Amino acid sequence: MPDEHRRDQKITVGFAVLTTSDSRTEENDETGRTAKTLISSEGHEIIEYNIVKNKAEDIVERIEAYLQNPNIRVIITSGGTGVGTRDLTVRTIVPKFEKHLVGFGELFRRISYDEIGIAGINSQASAGLIGKTVVYCLPGSKNAMKTALTKIILSGIGHLIWEIDR
Repeated sequence: MPDEHRRDQKITVGFAVLTTSDSRTEENDETGRTAKTLISSEGHEIIEYNIVKNKAEDIVERIEAYLQNPNIRVIITSGGTGVGTRDLTVRTIVPKFEKHLVGFGELFRRISYDEIGIAGINSQASAGLIGKTVVYCLPGSKNAMKTALTKIILSGIGHLIWEIDR
């Protein structure tokens, strides 16, 4: 059956955007603003947007709150994917993944390498599923957010949600 595994599903879903930072505010969070603009421009809804400090317990509390909302199907985090001591997002969230979408991180690092050179491979950008919610852990850079959303996430989210729900 030709429609059995279509890859062009146009599904609109609810997103949450979480910035993890000790210095960003709503006024200066350009990366969060970029994420919200790009997501909304594709017809998706931003259900939640928050900024939390680089504290594991704050990150977990916010992610768990998002997971309680059945209208949030995709969580985008910004920040905490580097190798520094304050980069906590990946090591806090990834252990909660029930399924890892390893291809996302591999492709993101490949595209980043093409865009910014060798520094692009140092990102721990990751994606996975917690229940039926997709979680993307992205760098705090505005350009990295734009790359991830425009070159990977938004073009494939309809198919991914379709796969999760079937």
